[in-house]
Amino acid sequence: MKCCLIVDDSKVVRMVARKILEALQFETVEAGDGQQALEACEKAMPDAILLDWNMPVMNGIDFLRQLRQHAGGEQPVVIFCTTENDMAHIQEALGAGANEYIMKPFDSDIVESKFTQVGLL
Repeated sequence: MKCCLIVDDSKVVRMVARKILEALQFETVEAGDGQQALEACEKAMPDAILLDWNMPVMNGIDFLRQLRQHAGGEQPVVIFCTTENDMAHIQEALGAGANEYIMKPFDSDIVESKFTQVGLL
């Protein structure tokens, strides 16, 4: 079973994402900020990461830059899932190594569509 790390400071968003991903046959792990996410990746690198941008301690873009420099950090498919929807943010995310971008609010159809586009489903 593939594993997806859900990184968001909102417990509600993590819960919604977990329900959607588990229905798509993913094992899920959760982190409330980028630092917790890095620690989770050091324990076990996930197949996919659903990543929020604005979080305390370490934001999503800083996490992504650090992840991509870790051994094995090029492996996970990273999908940003955020309210930041201007072109500058999208370009910055893709330039830092994100594979796809989802706008909040999201639903199961959007998540399934993006995960299919990046080859996870």
